[in-house]
Amino acid sequence: METHNFSIEFFPPKTAEGAEKLRAVRAKLSELHPKYFSVTFGAGGTTQTGTLDTVREILAAGEDAAPHLSCVGGTRASIRAILNEYKSHGIKRIVALRGDLPSGYGASGEFRYANELVEFIRAETGDWFHIEVAAYPEVHPQAKSPQDDLLAFERKVKAGANAAITQYFYNADAYFNFVEQTQKLGIQVPIVAGIMPITNYTQLMRFSDMCGAEIPRWVRLKLASFGDDSASIKAFGLDVVGSLCERLLAGGAPGLHFYSMNQAAATTALWQRLV
Repeated sequence: METHNFSIEFFPPKTAEGAEKLRAVRAKLSELHPKYFSVTFGAGGTTQTGTLDTVREILAAGEDAAPHLSCVGGTRASIRAILNEYKSHGIKRIVALRGDLPSGYGASGEFRYANELVEFIRAETGDWFHIEVAAYPEVHPQAKSPQDDLLAFERKVKAGANAAITQYFYNADAYFNFVEQTQKLGIQVPIVAGIMPITNYTQLMRFSDMCGAEIPRWVRLKLASFGDDSASIKAFGLDVVGSLCERLLAGGAPGLHFYSMNQAAATTALWQRLV
């Protein structure tokens, strides 16, 4: 476990009750000693203060934390201000993303792609931040082709990214194929596999439709067959995702990034299978 890069993702709570619940979840997950926690960021800066508040709490508790920074709708001045604020709080890691385009949103804004954001962070702050970027083993839903998507990833790495975290997936071959393709381009950065625990069938279908992650047919049919039996869904999900994690690590994945959905149980159960 120690040689791998394990990290856990949260989203900023929207209410005081949510913040309280997240503190309890974080306390449980801290016992797993992840390398860092990451905290997501809403498009157009909607949750920017929530992101910073959550990150500061994590740092204050003695853990490492990485805010996500989305550049959609951002200006050089607004992103510069955020970077300076992050630096002033001693934040050393950042997950740099383009972010989701709001519906009807054209290519306006000063940053169109994540590689431009990475380039800007490096120009403004040098080596201060360890920068993670996104990778898409099953191809970004808006990419023109797999090759285009690969070249977009290469641009982000060349702009100064230190490592990458993938969108979640349930097909290990897609991940290994993607890594092989990047290596052919001479890309050497670690590509950490994003892991989404399976705990809720409807929610998983909704997320996967939005982000283009494929749920294998046999997994989908099996999950659907359980109906409202959430205990069976969770037990089956733990087996499917646990086996996936084992295969990824055995095949050379440098680490796993767990999309916790601000819950502790599923990530903890997966983690314990891997120890």
